[in-house]
Amino acid sequence: MNPRARAWLAYLALPVRVYLGAVFVWASLYKIADPHAFGLSIATYDVLPLGLVNLMAICLPWVEVVVGLALAAGLWTRASALAVAGMMVMFMVALGLALAKDLQFACGCFASAEAGEEIGPATMLRDGLWLAGALYVLVADDGRFGLDGLLARRRRP
Repeated sequence: MNPRARAWLAYLALPVRVYLGAVFVWASLYKIADPHAFGLSIATYDVLPLGLVNLMAICLPWVEVVVGLALAAGLWTRASALAVAGMMVMFMVALGLALAKDLQFACGCFASAEAGEEIGPATMLRDGLWLAGALYVLVADDGRFGLDGLLARRRRP
């Protein structure tokens, strides 16, 4: 691919990258503030052994915030996009299993079970679009419009 086209793809990936980073930071805030409620949301999916629910409720939000900030800032851009894509696959598998079991509850993505919207095909579609965005950033964003690019320029003599 010619350098000009590659630059345009990276430029078009910039708003996707920033948006996805903001989504992950936003999603982590309630989870960090109320790990108990988030733990209940995780347990409702009936995917993890109960012994791992608390560990996931405590660790996952911090992974989301770190990856979200790194992605939005363009730091370790491709690694951050890969982490987001991996989390989206994990979320979609859990969601798909819950939908296959005909479970009805709020997803726990951005708010507690009492305040969130119930899971359904729209949730899967939304997550699929976010996965597609993460994959686009992974392939198209070479980091030139973020901290990766800034650090690379500073390293050059």
